[in-house]
Amino acid sequence: MKNKVKFLREEKNMTQNELAEKSGLSLRTIQRIEAGNILKGFTLKTIAQTLETTPENLFDKADFFDVERAKIINISIMMGSVIPFGSIIVPLILTNKSKDSKTKEIGKQLVSVQIILSLSLAILLIVSPFLQKAFSLQFPLFLVPLIGSLCLKLIVVLINGISLNQKQELSIKLKNNFL
Repeated sequence: MKNKVKFLREEKNMTQNELAEKSGLSLRTIQRIEAGNILKGFTLKTIAQTLETTPENLFDKADFFDVERAKIINISIMMGSVIPFGSIIVPLILTNKSKDSKTKEIGKQLVSVQIILSLSLAILLIVSPFLQKAFSLQFPLFLVPLIGSLCLKLIVVLINGISLNQKQELSIKLKNNFL
């Protein structure tokens, strides 16, 4: 981003001082922006207007990562507790609507983990009545993998949510996603 602001400023034959005066921002703010500080809110809009561009043009698309979108995809996994296969379908839809490649990759990793968990749950639910009959259990055994799966999904969402906040990457993911 710093190169974009500096590049656009130099393209308009402006000094940092001139950009500061025209934008109403301090010279120190302009220096910080060109040194790599992240542009947000009012400052982003002001710099974009002063350089006669859109705020999106101040970001290098390859470096842009929408961590908030990744967090939404992560939390949408819990839709599986309300909608059958919602932990796969909803995050997959949100992932496909994402614009940057890093967010899409994180979404694919999240969905891949959920596919593995859902397949495991399906197998356990199929096997549980047979085990219940074989061991003559009165307790509905299918509840154990069902509740365990919900708890596991919640743990995955929480751990990955914390990791996205702190490191902007996932802690729980597959080495190779299959999407």
